[in-house]
Amino acid sequence: MIRRILVGLGDQQYASAATELAIDLARTQQASLTGLCIFDTDRLAATGPVPVGAGMVAAELREHRLAKATRIIDKVIADFKDAATLAEVPYTMYRAEGEPYQCMAHWARYHDIIVCGLGHLFEHGVIDEPPAELVRLVQAGVRPLITVAPQHAKIDRVLVSYSGSMESAKAMKRFAQLRLWPDAQTRVVTFEHDVDSARALLRHAVAYLKSHGYCVDSDYKASGAKMSLLPYARDWKADLIVMGNSNKSLLLRRIFGETMLHAVQHSNRPLFLAQ
Repeated sequence: MIRRILVGLGDQQYASAATELAIDLARTQQASLTGLCIFDTDRLAATGPVPVGAGMVAAELREHRLAKATRIIDKVIADFKDAATLAEVPYTMYRAEGEPYQCMAHWARYHDIIVCGLGHLFEHGVIDEPPAELVRLVQAGVRPLITVAPQHAKIDRVLVSYSGSMESAKAMKRFAQLRLWPDAQTRVVTFEHDVDSARALLRHAVAYLKSHGYCVDSDYKASGAKMSLLPYARDWKADLIVMGNSNKSLLLRRIFGETMLHAVQHSNRPLFLAQ
């Protein structure tokens, strides 16, 4: 059951798509929205090492970035309020300053799910090369998380990436239990296993999803998930990919998973991320 949806508002294009998807969910789930826009002054003002004599240029760059980010944030907040009001969806709006990951983690504690863009969540389109924001959000415990592409699209086809690990099973179960898109055509796909193991995994996964009322089929690919998942999702025309992390030895991959990490960095379609 979904009652409170946190919407991370970053740059204008991603924020618009996140708002549209969140409104769709709020209508079907009878939920309220919380818009959250974070102004990370330190990140936006950081210009790197300043050569001797270039202090004035660096100061002008900082002022330009901060002023541009302020204009974008003002527009994003106004658009969020207008869209929620027009859709007659109850909402609150918070504009915060400071360390963004701690702030998002704080608000995530009091919401059932988080919706945000795949990129530019805290740079607001001002900085060309944002850091791996979603990686750090998941590390901070911000999940379940739905990330959106720049263009909002209806979710009619859902691809569940299932490795058989407890973590990927948790993601699949979390998605099924939330029933965000119960009428979507759903497919479970697994990679890398031998044929007999893959069939067993898929049989159990399909049975679980069917018990929750999903229309579901399955597929198996012998190739590695890391490099094959996104092309598969593209070819199948998935509107959303459901995935959890897999067991790895390195700290980052214990938290995030190689395949999930690659998908977050390269996907051009929405992701449902859980652990």
